[in-house]
Amino acid sequence: MKRALLSVSNKQGLSEFAKQLIDLNYELVSTGGTKRTIEEAGLPVKSISEITEFPEIMDGRVKTLHPSVHGGLLAKRSNEDHMRQLGELNIETIDLVAVNLYPFKETIAKPDVTEEDAIENIDIGGPTMLRSAAKSFADVAVVVDPDDYTHVIDGLQSGDLSFEERKNLAAKVFRHTANYDAMIAEYFSELTEEPYPESYTVTYEKVQSLRYGENPHQTASFYRKANYKGASLANAEQLNGKELSYNNIQDANAALDVVLEFNQPAAVAVKHMNPCGVGTSDNLFDAFGKAYAGDPVSIFGGIVALNREVDGDTASKLKEIFLEIVLAPSFSQEALDILTKKKNLRLLKIDMKKPEFQTHKLTSVSGGLLVQDTDEGTLEDVELEVATERQPSEQELKDLELGWKVVKHVKSNAIVVAKSDQTLGVGAGQMNRVGAAQIAFEQAADQAQGAVMASDAFFPMPDTVEAAAAAGVTAIIQPGGSKRDQDSIDACNKHGIAMVFTKMRHFKH
Repeated sequence: MKRALLSVSNKQGLSEFAKQLIDLNYELVSTGGTKRTIEEAGLPVKSISEITEFPEIMDGRVKTLHPSVHGGLLAKRSNEDHMRQLGELNIETIDLVAVNLYPFKETIAKPDVTEEDAIENIDIGGPTMLRSAAKSFADVAVVVDPDDYTHVIDGLQSGDLSFEERKNLAAKVFRHTANYDAMIAEYFSELTEEPYPESYTVTYEKVQSLRYGENPHQTASFYRKANYKGASLANAEQLNGKELSYNNIQDANAALDVVLEFNQPAAVAVKHMNPCGVGTSDNLFDAFGKAYAGDPVSIFGGIVALNREVDGDTASKLKEIFLEIVLAPSFSQEALDILTKKKNLRLLKIDMKKPEFQTHKLTSVSGGLLVQDTDEGTLEDVELEVATERQPSEQELKDLELGWKVVKHVKSNAIVVAKSDQTLGVGAGQMNRVGAAQIAFEQAADQAQGAVMASDAFFPMPDTVEAAAAAGVTAIIQPGGSKRDQDSIDACNKHGIAMVFTKMRHFKH
């Protein structure tokens, strides 16, 4: 008779799985609550203590950490010496293990979780059994996911699981325990306030396979960070439209990042991860109208993010344009009735709550990983300095703030032209700053008269100021800090432009 050891926190499908194993002539061994569930189903099962001849101790902290368990798992059936030792020690082999772990992730997700609760939900025996069984996958079938019960039973009923099937199950186990340990490591790094430890261990869980990556010849998948608290595409509810693509997710995430900058009603249009139109107002309809007017060409086929519930009037305006995605905290029923008529338009409902804590931005490089804090810097974190003779007006200050919020999310070198609560021109990703400015001014055209300009980094020369003056810009916001700041200040004074230094840079590479 073969032996199966079952010890699970997730009881999904357990009783039926146990019954099927008994029908296949397996003897069942179990622990604690798992044993009770099997017994309540009227099925025979031995206690782990009957195998180890040792009681469970320390409130169950020690129950399966015993040679009678791990010897039965780790012995190589093809090794005569291993099998001789089992015989001498009266240890029986274990042929199947079904284990899933204490709910550590669910425990630390609770808002009132204590450090003691978290620690008590760190499984020790479970991962140890899983690793022993997975190491011996040639001889032991190991199951960590209840969704695999049916597949395993089907294999056993047809004779036995193949070597490749056992290897696949073992690989899943090692991924599972690595994920589990990574969550614990991250939790303790937070407890000990070590944001950049000697070994950076993070884990993500698969949301979906994607059709392809940035290009059709690239494969891709989408993963979410466990227990992430805050606005996230990974936690969005899709209400309409086709499946999201890799590029959809990238662009939608960029739009989400921009719209989270604003407390008042705001609309953000994004194309290729750069904002192309941003508008704010006291209502969403007007805010979107401003965002659209900011660049009615580039918005075509783009992403729109809104930070208020989408109403019927705004939905009607959105419907007039070809868009890939509209994301918002909610949609009225009238808005849904209007927008869902466009079958391919992806509608995403997203909690617009900002993350509670500073998060990390991860960027892969060949053979390595760059890790940094996300750029959470705002004008509330700095003391603005007016460097010029002319002070900005109240409206100019308001527009400068909008431009500064937007330029933070534009690929460097970045210039944003804004006026009357909307962007008019965006210059992104240029190799020199004056080139970015010229793109923004060309887009703004005559509207640049009386507008303001935001730059993500300082001016090494006064040429960008001269270009701004020629376009009709009346106020500028930039970090300052160049050795040649005075040249730009002098140029602003010559043209009657007000210039504000933030002393904070917003490079985005």
